[in-house]
Amino acid sequence: MNPKGDRYLVNAPARTDALRRRVGRREQLSDEVAAQLRAEIMTGVLRPGTFIRLDETAAALGVSITPVREALRTLRGEGMVQLEPNRGHVVLPLSRADIADIFWLQATIARELAATTTARITAAEIDELERLNSNLERAVESADPEEISAAEFAFHRAFNHASGRIKLAWFLLHVARYLPALIYSTDPAWGIEAVENHRELIDALRRRDVAAAVELNAKQFTDGAHRLIARLDEIGMWR
Repeated sequence: MNPKGDRYLVNAPARTDALRRRVGRREQLSDEVAAQLRAEIMTGVLRPGTFIRLDETAAALGVSITPVREALRTLRGEGMVQLEPNRGHVVLPLSRADIADIFWLQATIARELAATTTARITAAEIDELERLNSNLERAVESADPEEISAAEFAFHRAFNHASGRIKLAWFLLHVARYLPALIYSTDPAWGIEAVENHRELIDALRRRDVAAAVELNAKQFTDGAHRLIARLDEIGMWR
């Protein structure tokens, strides 16, 4: 693992505790391991060509080998790792274009959801978004990355649900798994900007300003792409 890149993620004991707090069943544990490895691949902690060893990874995360094996099977299906006979799972290359494509897809779906949400959302649902954004603001002020990530997720879940386009929202959630939340929630500047973006988005919803809501919602994904690519450039991901 790259020690410089690893500063953007929680350390091994913290991530182990986080996994154990949120997990009750083996399937959930496998999902959490996959999420951790996915984030480390996306942020360059696990570089292309790196072999992910079952026993080493299990020991680092404080879990058994079984959920690690299942997590790697999931990542193999996503094209993030490849199984090499007699050698194990190796991280596949991740280019700037790959990252741009992932965030482009998210932004495209986000625009569609925002357009529908602006037309359908009720005054009560807008008030709920305001409350959720206040929760995010408090989490940012407390500088708690886990709380920030949870509050940000809750805001967008409520926003997307207000569209009534549940299947499309599900697709966005599926793609959003590639977004390494902790590199954003550990950045104080990002948190402040996210809260302000949400305020502007809420104002646009109250005005029923579709164009503004669409661009404000998509902006968070285009901004996320720029920040992630800048981080990967900084650690020499493509050198």
